[in-house]
Amino acid sequence: MTFHPVGPASDFPDPSSTLVEVDDAPVVLIHAAGHFYALDDVCTHDGGPLSDGPLDPEEKTIACPRHGAKFDLKSGAALTMPATKATAAHEVKVEDGQVLVRLVG
Repeated sequence: MTFHPVGPASDFPDPSSTLVEVDDAPVVLIHAAGHFYALDDVCTHDGGPLSDGPLDPEEKTIACPRHGAKFDLKSGAALTMPATKATAAHEVKVEDGQVLVRLVG
């Protein structure tokens, strides 16, 4: 898989979470504490959109807006119930001011 551009880094304030489309897949792009992260925009508990959930830059988590399950921004690991499975975490890099995402898995 290749890296896909999702927009200028300046379009994503810190902190923020934004729904983007990468190769027809919904991905939540997160800018927190100076780092970019990309996760599948799906809570593994019931399919809720993580891009609509609260972001905690200090804990490096994002929560599902439906039931509050928290996911690790870097690994996508499910940290709290009711989610028990990780959501996919994708590779992110910034080149020449552009944010690029490569889907993993």
